[in-house]
Amino acid sequence: MLQRSSTCVVKSETLMELGFGPLYSEAAVAAGITTEKADMLFASTPFAIMHHGQIPLWNEIHRRDADFYERLAKSGLKLDFGADESGLSMKAWRSGSGYYIDVGASELIARGEFKVRGGVEIRRAKANSLELTDGSELPANLIVCATGFQSMNRLVAQLVSEAMADKVGKCWGLGSDTPGDPGPWEGEPRNMWKPTQQEGLWFHGGNLHLSRHYSQFLALQLKARMEGLPTPVYGLQTVHHAS
Repeated sequence: MLQRSSTCVVKSETLMELGFGPLYSEAAVAAGITTEKADMLFASTPFAIMHHGQIPLWNEIHRRDADFYERLAKSGLKLDFGADESGLSMKAWRSGSGYYIDVGASELIARGEFKVRGGVEIRRAKANSLELTDGSELPANLIVCATGFQSMNRLVAQLVSEAMADKVGKCWGLGSDTPGDPGPWEGEPRNMWKPTQQEGLWFHGGNLHLSRHYSQFLALQLKARMEGLPTPVYGLQTVHHAS
């Protein structure tokens, strides 16, 4: 496996227990936290301070699974927990990249069943190998490219035009000045579930939780416009003139 950059890896069971268990678990339901309450609680933390609450969580995840991470590192896998040690969730919000929720494959790497190469790039693909930038070759009869995601405005470029994609700008990201998420600070996810620079064009996406929670607010905004209700832009002051 050729690793292009370091990755935030976390065991699925650890993430579910420590990261989501207090809100999304049978114990949470027994404590009276319904799915609707859990979604609202999860979404109630302002993005400007969200990373502060994530740092101690990921410190605990690192402590609990220290042996797991040590074995992965010895195998040659480059690991990180984000620029400020705030972990997977903030990486997802900020750049949508650089993380992996492990459901078993990482153990194969830790045991040495998959060899890891890093610090090099692919120069070219040959008939039965990959030529790397350090001059070495990796024999291969099958190449799987894990290229990640593109901003959703790239779909606009393909479906409509480059001009409209540029007008809308990138989707997702917070503008936190961390790698993959350059500023300026946006305060909310770019172009998601809110009006964009292109009238009539809206973006909706994310995992099950995000889709379940934010789709209702996107729908209400659309409904308000269909009904002709005032839809002032949040943060802009309305000037009232005396009659």
